[in-house]
Amino acid sequence: MKLLIDFFPIILFFIAYKLYGLYAATITAIIAALAQVAWLRWRHGRFEKMPLITLGLIVVFGGLTLLLRDPIFVMWKPTIVNWLFAGAFLGGSLIGKRPLVERMMGHAVSVPAPIWRRLNGAWVLFFLVSGLANLFMVYIGSGFYAAEQALIAATGITAIDLSACADQFIGAQQALCETAHESEAVWVNFKLFGMMGMTILFIIGQAVYLARYIQDSEPSDSEPSDSGPAPTPSPATSGDIR
Repeated sequence: MKLLIDFFPIILFFIAYKLYGLYAATITAIIAALAQVAWLRWRHGRFEKMPLITLGLIVVFGGLTLLLRDPIFVMWKPTIVNWLFAGAFLGGSLIGKRPLVERMMGHAVSVPAPIWRRLNGAWVLFFLVSGLANLFMVYIGSGFYAAEQALIAATGITAIDLSACADQFIGAQQALCETAHESEAVWVNFKLFGMMGMTILFIIGQAVYLARYIQDSEPSDSEPSDSGPAPTPSPATSGDIR
């Protein structure tokens, strides 16, 4: 349930994109992020830092995309968010006696201190790689940037709605626009399925890694235990970091 809430704006962004295009999807993402912050405020009785920062970023980068009619700004937003997470986990390990991941999970899981440090470092690396993976898809993997530049060079227009190519161009220019739109769709698919898949796989790997050490500290069979499965920090609303 928590992971679904975390990915709520992304899922709505994806649906709106498939129905109405990137600009409508960007507006939808801004509204969804605002709703997510409001829900978390109602649910926990406080504003959490990183959801507010994420909302601010989607307003700024999404606003630039809407104002300049250029998708590249909103495409940068996932990278900035992931790198902010990396900075939060890295900074948390340098400030205070316990790394950030231990502060979030230590109340429910007991493992040696070196394990927490390794796990915290793994989260830092994960967020750095996720940010780079997004940029790779924007500029290389999807082919979007090259296709967009080719369209701009051919038309001399920078403010283009790629979801309405037939309404704006004909012939070779329309073909270039449709190629850019197809490349844009590749990035949108990666934003939902690729990044969500990376996150789920990483969380599963984290749980498997922790299980090796949690077993050593569990009570014996003769001692009852009411502890449930170990929680995992979420990439969106864990503790107060997003």
